[in-house]
Amino acid sequence: MGPLRPLIVQAGGRLLWRTRSGRATAIRHLELLAAAIEARGYRCVRHYQADDFPTWRPLLWILAFSPDDHVRLTVSARATPGRTWAYYEAGRGRRGYLSPCDDTDRAADHVDRLLKHRMFPSTW
Repeated sequence: MGPLRPLIVQAGGRLLWRTRSGRATAIRHLELLAAAIEARGYRCVRHYQADDFPTWRPLLWILAFSPDDHVRLTVSARATPGRTWAYYEAGRGRRGYLSPCDDTDRAADHVDRLLKHRMFPSTW
């Protein structure tokens, strides 16, 4: 096998521009979701601060606590066709679609239902 070329070269430089410009947009959308979620009483851990891991995909951990246990949902914001953005459950990839980023209240409702179901599985 020959030497592997870097991913940036294979994508023709397009991936680097998309990652660099899209990171700020993804962080802005995740901040809006974090504000909506925190208003409902959940805690958020932001994994996209500049000092953390600047090259990783921006992630938002949403935590729900009970006296006995806790659950977590990891959300990312991704670009979608048509110059729009959507929230996704990070561990599920494209199958983890939650809501478009334009409707933060709907996304917060969906996250609320998912966390309640994970905390109390019989409440779906």
